[in-house]
Order: sequence, then structure tokens, then C-alpha cells
Amino acid sequence: MNASMVMAILKTEITSSALILRVIAGVIFAAHGSQKLFAWFGGYGLEGTGQWMESMGIAPGFLMALLAGSAEFFGGIMLILGLLTRPSALVLALTMLVAILTVHISNGLFMANNGYEFGLALLAMSVALVFQGGGRYSVDTVLSNR
Repeated sequence: MNASMVMAILKTEITSSALILRVIAGVIFAAHGSQKLFAWFGGYGLEGTGQWMESMGIAPGFLMALLAGSAEFFGGIMLILGLLTRPSALVLALTMLVAILTVHISNGLFMANNGYEFGLALLAMSVALVFQGGGRYSVDTVLSNR
């Protein structure tokens, strides 16, 4: 990977607003991922989440739970740090798109019906970070200034 490609990935808009967006989205994603991976915060862990995914026709369930949980947990941590914000946010946006289309879309918009409202909000936050980058207070900014 050449230096110009690395700089393009780390490039960010020098604003403070990304910090708020990154931290809030990162905490939510990391918490949801930890439910899937480690059964924290009332989650079911890999086995339980994998069985649920398999029952929804998302197979192989264990692997899909591992992929979704890893994307959410590690992607959330990366957002909090502002490290590789654009690629992390892109992976999270794709994860939310899959969740919306495979699990929530048939239930309508509202969360009360297990709809896609929450996933859509997380998708929008992720896409905004893909375009904006990590912002002024991010590891990306520190690395790109070297």
C-alpha cells in the first residue's frame, strides 16, 4: 500500500462534530457486538446468536454471528478511537444494510414492531462517517499529520 493510498484512507474533515457522532455510534456498535460475541449486556453470545440467525435463514449462523459481532464490536472500538474511521464506518454501514434487509425490513419502520428504524439511524451515522472521516479529535488526524 503506497503512502498516497494510506493518506486517502486517513484523510478527514477537520471538524469537531465527528467526535460526537463517532463516540455515540461506536459505543452503540461495540455494545451490540459484545452481546453477539461475548453474551455481555444481556446478549446470547456466539452460540445463541448463531442459532437465532440460522432460524431466520441466515446461514451458517455461527459464522454470520461471528462476522456481524466482530464488525460491530471491533468497528465500534475503531470509531471511538477514530482509527481507520472511513473503512470501519463502511463495514458497519454494510453490516446495518444487511441487518435491515434480512431481519427488519418486513416489520416496517418502527422499532416497536422490530422494524428498521434503529438500523436506519445507525446506517446513516455510519455513512456520514464514511464521507466525513474521523474529524479533528481522531487517531486518523494524528497519523495523517505525520
